[in-house]
Amino acid sequence: MAQAVVIGAGPAGLMAAEQLVAAGHSVLVAEAKPSVARKFLMAGKSGLNLTKDEQLDDLIRAYGVAADWLRPIISAFDAEAVQRWARDLGQTLFVGSTGRVFPESMKASPLLRAWLARLGESGFEVRTRWRWTGWDGAALVFDTPDGWRSISADATVLALGGASWARLGSDGHWAQILGSKGVALAPFEPANSAISVDWSSHMQPHFGAALKSVRWIAGDLESRGEAAISETGLEGGGLYSLTPALRTGKPLFVDLMPDLDRQVLLARFSAKRSKTTLSQWMRKSLNLSAQKIALFHEMAKRGGHSQSVQMSMLKKLPIRHAGLRPMDEAISTAGGVKRTALDDGLMLTALPGVFCTGEMLDWEAPTGGYLLTACFATGRWAGQAAADWLETAK
Repeated sequence: MAQAVVIGAGPAGLMAAEQLVAAGHSVLVAEAKPSVARKFLMAGKSGLNLTKDEQLDDLIRAYGVAADWLRPIISAFDAEAVQRWARDLGQTLFVGSTGRVFPESMKASPLLRAWLARLGESGFEVRTRWRWTGWDGAALVFDTPDGWRSISADATVLALGGASWARLGSDGHWAQILGSKGVALAPFEPANSAISVDWSSHMQPHFGAALKSVRWIAGDLESRGEAAISETGLEGGGLYSLTPALRTGKPLFVDLMPDLDRQVLLARFSAKRSKTTLSQWMRKSLNLSAQKIALFHEMAKRGGHSQSVQMSMLKKLPIRHAGLRPMDEAISTAGGVKRTALDDGLMLTALPGVFCTGEMLDWEAPTGGYLLTACFATGRWAGQAAADWLETAK
């Protein structure tokens, strides 16, 4: 009988397992996919952003309404601690101009290999293609390549992810299992999501181009990050942080000239020669990129506004869109196990000895290192709490 079973081998699950083996417990990690940490490896393909090098108060603020209850958890494993942990695994790190922290290799695979090697030396055991289907009495039940298996555990850590990128393992199937056990859940919603736009044919030459040096506004939220024009809409870090407002139907605007005062802009327009076309003037006088000009025409002309009104729209251009992209395409999800369903050690009050961690929990954060930081921190916290539970249960 395994003393502890961790279900889900992403960053949160592996961190929980690390705490349990460090406390001297036997640990079995069960992963539904053929290999571990698939979403972690995918995130690293574009540059593994481990954390954000910020003071704790700034770091915590990124977690919005969940900031207060996450504070002690992230305080115990903050941005500085994440960096020390990665360096202990032999990774050379660097901090970008915006404070984002990356391995020098920019990839997740070297860090993951070093991490798994260290875990393997401590007696950590992994079973892949083991899909958890719930409980049979007190025993955990798995669908495995060798048929159905049941395992009894003194402590269980669930690290099953949210409900996006199902092909990498986060399909949210666990919500029905926990819901049937009386666990309070918030419905899943997309977080860090792209938006859908039904472009005209005039936008096709700009697919893949980035909109840089812009300011996005939705409700009370603003962002100076860039976004890319895709075949299906707009995507990128500049938009992702606005997802909470966009989910509630707040209109989206973009300031194409965030560093130019409105009055200066109107004065320049007043000096435009009558024979100069609007596109020529925007390119020559304002130095706007081709994709910014195309987006301006795409959105401004839909409203049939006069040129003078259109000029003011350069500072607040309405983006007419068809809503967020499907949840499975989102980088992460909001919703999951409610804080009220957990004790201070992230144990389910309805299921003593069962702990939850990572994106299963009802929190969200923008991209930029915040997602991984909270997954590491909650995994560490739940693993330590599970180790304490095992000691108490002796």
